Amino acid sequence: MANDAGTDGVEAQGATAVKADRSYGFGNVLMSWRRWWRMAVTATVDQAAVIEKRRAECEISSRYLLMITMSAGIAILGLLLSSPAVVIGAMLLSPLMDPIMGLGFSLAIGDFQWMKQSARSLALGTLAAVAFCAVVVFMSPLQTVTSEIAARTQPNLFDLLVALFSAVAGAYAMIRGREGTIVGVAIATALMPPLAVVGFGLATFNWTVFSGALMLFVTNLMTIALSAAVMARLYGFRTTLSERQTALQTFVIVAAFVALAIPLGISLRQIAWEANATRQINGVVLDAFDSRARISQIETNFNTDPIQVSATVLTPVLEGDAERITARAMSRTLGAPVEVKINQYRVGTSAQAAEQAQLSAALEQQQADREQAAALAERLALIAGVTTDDVTVDRERRRATVTARPLEGATLAAYRQLESRIVAGQQEDWDIRLTPPLRDLPTLTFANGELSPEAQEALGLAEWAAARIELPIRLEGRRDAVEAARLAFEERGIEVQTQPGRAGFSDVTLSWSTEEE
Repeated sequence: MANDAGTDGVEAQGATAVKADRSYGFGNVLMSWRRWWRMAVTATVDQAAVIEKRRAECEISSRYLLMITMSAGIAILGLLLSSPAVVIGAMLLSPLMDPIMGLGFSLAIGDFQWMKQSARSLALGTLAAVAFCAVVVFMSPLQTVTSEIAARTQPNLFDLLVALFSAVAGAYAMIRGREGTIVGVAIATALMPPLAVVGFGLATFNWTVFSGALMLFVTNLMTIALSAAVMARLYGFRTTLSERQTALQTFVIVAAFVALAIPLGISLRQIAWEANATRQINGVVLDAFDSRARISQIETNFNTDPIQVSATVLTPVLEGDAERITARAMSRTLGAPVEVKINQYRVGTSAQAAEQAQLSAALEQQQADREQAAALAERLALIAGVTTDDVTVDRERRRATVTARPLEGATLAAYRQLESRIVAGQQEDWDIRLTPPLRDLPTLTFANGELSPEAQEALGLAEWAAARIELPIRLEGRRDAVEAARLAFEERGIEVQTQPGRAGFSDVTLSWSTEEE
């Protein structure tokens, strides 16, 4: 027994020694790694030169403001035209990365003056970009929410990761002097397009677009600034590199860091909820089918009420009640109403069969899109009295336009009715426009000094015609009536020219104002 006790004691001491050795060994490894990082990495960085260059590029200058406004103008035009190539050109011109990176580096070294300068440059550049975009949109005849605009109204997990990885790459390139990489980083972070969408929302008074794009921009901004601050600290940038700070300035720097972190935390919370909800939605859809089923595609729109879910499922067994079952399960799981649409494709049980079915589904969708576009072109050509070659159909943007031939006795109201008939038989996500020939505009009548119900209908018809023909409308009549009509048109965003006569209310005649006149 005594021997056993002695043996246990020796084993216990040995185990303690081994743990101590392991702990000591890990500590040595950690210290060695830190020493290597300090000597081989941070010591090779000319930190003073990096700070001097970064500080100089955060200054407000005429070049900075010019490049901001030109980049904003190109971005908003690219978004209105749904042209990714034009949007990428705007990203290349945008100098917004400089003050944002400056904000991150100034936070890392505790330089209050630099932080204030970066924040001022960023605020002025942001306001200039938003204001310029708002002016362009206000003057533009195109004010519809395109797919490119809609894609920048909701920050998600992937946007956050793109901003994070881009910030790390950008900070590394600036620290290491490899600034050719910044061109790629500028494209990846896409700071200017969300700002352009903010301007679009402001000009069109669309609060949903405005707030969503602003949230995306702020989320990217905060992620880049905080990531740059962390990277700078990792590379040895410290407060000793900056001027001595007062207690108040130190407090302001800490408060700025917290001010950046809190909204980012709020965005992260929403993003995390949507990511978790998406995972739960995927699970609910799969639970409704055979265990061998696969999800080919699933899209979720959290901005609608109810939440909309569209899925394509490849399954060996078709489920007739899948949409109702999954909608009920999702509503119970998410605590919100959900509308579900599921396209089911029956496939074999092998992985190859599922892959073939997935490819077939994609090809079928492409073929369906082509057939739908061809049928739409034929209908538009028939109604407009032209050939299908005169119809422009853009499948990618889901837009179709045609200019109608003059039909004897057809009024603007008749052409509008023809367009409505085509739209009614088409899917909702198509933008269909039939441009009528120049026809007489209706007269606005007044009753007791106010527009009559008939005049309200005439306003709607004139608004539709002006959006298609893109000519200003001239108003003629008594002064008070013309002014009332002008205000009504301006509320609808219609360009008008006035020709008032004597005071008093009477009918207002509408006519097209052509260049020849």
